[in-house]
Amino acid sequence: MPCFLSASTLVVMPFLMEIDAIVFDFDGLILDTETPDYESWRELYAEFGVALPLDVWHRNIGATGLFNPYVYLEEVLERPLNRKAVHDRRKRRDNELLAAQTILPGVEDVLAEARRLGLKIGLASSSDHAWVDGFLDRLGLTNWFEAVRCRDDVDGRSKPHPAVYQSALNALGVQAGRALALEDSPNGVQAAKAAGMYCAAVPNVMTQSLDFSLADVRVASLAERPLAQLIDEVLNGRK
Repeated sequence: MPCFLSASTLVVMPFLMEIDAIVFDFDGLILDTETPDYESWRELYAEFGVALPLDVWHRNIGATGLFNPYVYLEEVLERPLNRKAVHDRRKRRDNELLAAQTILPGVEDVLAEARRLGLKIGLASSSDHAWVDGFLDRLGLTNWFEAVRCRDDVDGRSKPHPAVYQSALNALGVQAGRALALEDSPNGVQAAKAAGMYCAAVPNVMTQSLDFSLADVRVASLAERPLAQLIDEVLNGRK
């Protein structure tokens, strides 16, 4: 069967021989779960008359355990809280905001192009399987991924630790230096680079002001350019 490739694809195809796999982050990269998370906490803090600065919240984006919103609120208020009541109220609002979220622009196009190019496709997340798998199923994306690795696969170690990326690479059977990670947070970029991978930063509205200097390339959205072009830029060191 004839294979018809665009001129731009023909130009970058030699570089694709250096990449065997693409590994997605989940939160903030495939689905914007980060804005609802922050907004639901910000609204709850406001009910107590307290601000939740974005620069404080940034500590935990792409990771877990680096910032505890219950502890921070109790410290500011100088009193303990009924954490169960706070959790339930905040979670109801988070779920309302999450229900309105859809797959982020360009994700499905990148998945389809990766498959056309014969790349293995994985996912590495600091969230747990119950969270990630549930959303992948709801969004109809589960079958795109040959390997999905979460923090509960690596003894709870989340990014910026590289363990979850290392686990995904092992599951895919791919060497780190032949894989490209897609990340929306500096913690994620740090994890991918520590694992020895190439990394493209795709900041979202919550992370666009952060430092992505460790990334090999930065794009505003996965819809910004074809995957083949992105790989070409990564391999040629164009930031």
